[in-house]
Amino acid sequence: MVKELWDKGLAVRKEVLGAEYVERNLKNVDDFSLPMQEYTTEACWGWLWTRPFPRKTRSLINLAMLSALNRPHEFKVHVKGALTNGCSREDIREVLLQVAVYCGVPAGVEAFRLAREAMQEYDQGKKSG
Repeated sequence: MVKELWDKGLAVRKEVLGAEYVERNLKNVDDFSLPMQEYTTEACWGWLWTRPFPRKTRSLINLAMLSALNRPHEFKVHVKGALTNGCSREDIREVLLQVAVYCGVPAGVEAFRLAREAMQEYDQGKKSG
């Protein structure tokens, strides 16, 4: 079962975040960080992300949670994933406005700033790729 979750999770993770990003992360794994990569790939991507629920919706939920938790690196990664999953910039904007109201204006301002950076990086990747 663990091998199946790993395989399914790795496939979804690459589809959403991009194969290059995932492979770069896995290349840098050592004995210390391996269990975290296994857990993330198997539980998050292999179990949760393969459940019958739209990826677009999962992406928007993630953006709200990650901005509320102030996790800038993961937030930017998931902005790009949200675009890959079919979320529009307007969808993302609406989620971030909701974050500003429910989590505070500073969280919203930071999320907007990070989302713009991530969108620019996403656009650059599309142009060069």
